[in-house]
Amino acid sequence: MLKAIVYHRYGSPDELRLEQVPEPQLERDDHVLVRVHATSINSWDWDLLRGRLMVGRRPRHPVMGADVAGRVEAAGAAVTRLRAGDAVYGDVSGCGWGGLGEYVCVPERALAAMPAGLSFEQAAAVPQAGVLAWQGLRYRGEVQPGHRVLMIGAGGGVGTLAVQMAKASGAVVTAVDSAPKLDRLRSLGADEVIDYRRESIAGSYDRIIDLFASVARRRALRPGGVYGVIGGSLPRIAQTALVGLVSRRKRAGVVIHRPGREPLEALTPLLEAGTVVPVIDGTYALEDARAAFERYGSGEFIGKVVITHAV
Repeated sequence: MLKAIVYHRYGSPDELRLEQVPEPQLERDDHVLVRVHATSINSWDWDLLRGRLMVGRRPRHPVMGADVAGRVEAAGAAVTRLRAGDAVYGDVSGCGWGGLGEYVCVPERALAAMPAGLSFEQAAAVPQAGVLAWQGLRYRGEVQPGHRVLMIGAGGGVGTLAVQMAKASGAVVTAVDSAPKLDRLRSLGADEVIDYRRESIAGSYDRIIDLFASVARRRALRPGGVYGVIGGSLPRIAQTALVGLVSRRKRAGVVIHRPGREPLEALTPLLEAGTVVPVIDGTYALEDARAAFERYGSGEFIGKVVITHAV
């Protein structure tokens, strides 16, 4: 048996419990067993807890946690890249979740070698947010030097990484979020910051990355520009997807998350060089997962909220 944070019904962080659950078994030749050192909270975890992605009356995956960073404990006979002792990280939302447990057993293809120089806590902050940021900056064409990029909701996990990636590509970045997060966004390289509660968005942009699906702000898009939604309410996301389907003139749509090893490996040079640095709002022990989710639910965090496992 192993320790895990479990929830049995939808609701608030009060539903989270530290329980003993069966240890995952290495039953398939292409799988690896990983001892999890750290995980981080994503919007999907919050939405699952709150029941916003409800499928059935009870949670399908009672142990949440998409992002994992840890060490390989054992590898199946068909595993070719990884071996016991390797430090790895990845997004396991497509293969059973489980990052809030001490071990996960997942296909080798879901994991990448951890970039040199990163702690497990830093690595756990990257997989889902980093891949979404990488995909958002390449949605319907890559960002080019000199492009004006607007990021709405830039203070979260995806935004803090995307600001740094866009600057590394030579873009001019405008970051939008609440006032307490703006100084940190400037320190990450944002050329301009906007407090969405007090200022309106002016100017025109070659690319808008929208973490809140604020559809009305597409008017700030230059002709031929790209508008990509990464987060927000389901009705707004659906509206954006519909616009992208019915209008060939509007290069707007939803950035579909495609986790995997390849995009993580594409980020490795940036992470190892320190060009992109994961931003961690705070770290919490597994036993304090309820407090970690409360912090996430407050919306006041910047970057990622990370949960560590005692090893």
